[in-house]
Amino acid sequence: MSHSRQDVLPVKPSPLDSSFSAGDRIALEEKVFKRMIAVERKRTERSQAPFVLMLMEMNGHHESRWIGEALKSILNALLASCRDTDLVGWYKDGQIIGVLFTGLEIKSRSSILTAILNRVSAALQDELTFEQFSQVGITFHVFPDEWEDGDTEQPSNSILYPDLTNQSKRRNFLLSVKRAIDLTLSIGVLVFISPLFLFIAAAVRLSSKGPIFFRQERVGQFGKTFTFLKFRSMYVNNDNAVHREYVTKLIAQAGKEPAHASGGSAVYKLTNDRRITRIGGFLRKTSLDELPQLINVIKGEMSLVGPRPPIPYELAAYQTWHRRRVLEVKPGITGLWQVTGRSTVRFDEMVRLDLRYATAWTPMLDIKILLLTPMAVIKGAGAY
Repeated sequence: MSHSRQDVLPVKPSPLDSSFSAGDRIALEEKVFKRMIAVERKRTERSQAPFVLMLMEMNGHHESRWIGEALKSILNALLASCRDTDLVGWYKDGQIIGVLFTGLEIKSRSSILTAILNRVSAALQDELTFEQFSQVGITFHVFPDEWEDGDTEQPSNSILYPDLTNQSKRRNFLLSVKRAIDLTLSIGVLVFISPLFLFIAAAVRLSSKGPIFFRQERVGQFGKTFTFLKFRSMYVNNDNAVHREYVTKLIAQAGKEPAHASGGSAVYKLTNDRRITRIGGFLRKTSLDELPQLINVIKGEMSLVGPRPPIPYELAAYQTWHRRRVLEVKPGITGLWQVTGRSTVRFDEMVRLDLRYATAWTPMLDIKILLLTPMAVIKGAGAY
């Protein structure tokens, strides 16, 4: 949830010293402050205690010196009035001030934001002139942010994830390498297997009534939805209630034993699904139904390697820490989960594998996973 103002004009950088301090408190510089936002997110994932990020800047056309003096007064007021547990610093050096209000018990978001606004306003009125006070722009951003099931808009508030949205030059270069690998291999494989692609398409069309491709809304990086492609493996006009109920319970019971087991081995995926056609069962077992996702890769919606993209109703059931698997990297066709055990890996362990991949990712790791994938497909362990 965020409260945003309208028609905010850009301001020129201020000559204000970003290491400003008041008494024994210091305003954190931008790099440190944004790092603390990431730390607080992870702390909230464990404690479930939300925090509020407040951003403040000066609106309108003014001289940089006028803006600098006003921001200096704002910092002085915030450092003097905020609790020792609250962090004050630069969200953008010399331009945007941020405050992290931590350790909050939020029963009503509107009431806590109103209380913070009243408290901050009172402190600012003592330090600012009327003209300065009237030009202060304030926004609030609460973490965990609200991700609604069925919302086709990007659910994540990028302001709360500055460490993910502002990558280093080296990281951006490596992502360019990853994209080049994705395009080269996807186009090459698609051309090479085109006869097989056409044969499967014909088999799907002849085996049961319905379209060749199964199209489904999935959630990509930063919560952006896209149309996910597979060869159709089910009969048409199926109700997803069975799958929805199953995965919701599975996610809620993360870390516990699955709802059922098959052949003595734990299976964390719906099995014996009567909605699946005969040819569909073979395609799923061999993972051939996934081949159309090469088109998603070429379009830039997916990568060859990455976490599997969830369905919106799956995302709605996620715990806060689970969300990081759709934030930190682009979704993929294969990944650590697939080459580790596929459906025999518990949901919480799958998430940890995805996060481990996001942390340790390099182009060489992608190549290693791609080389291990054919053997995982041939074994067919955990494929349903």
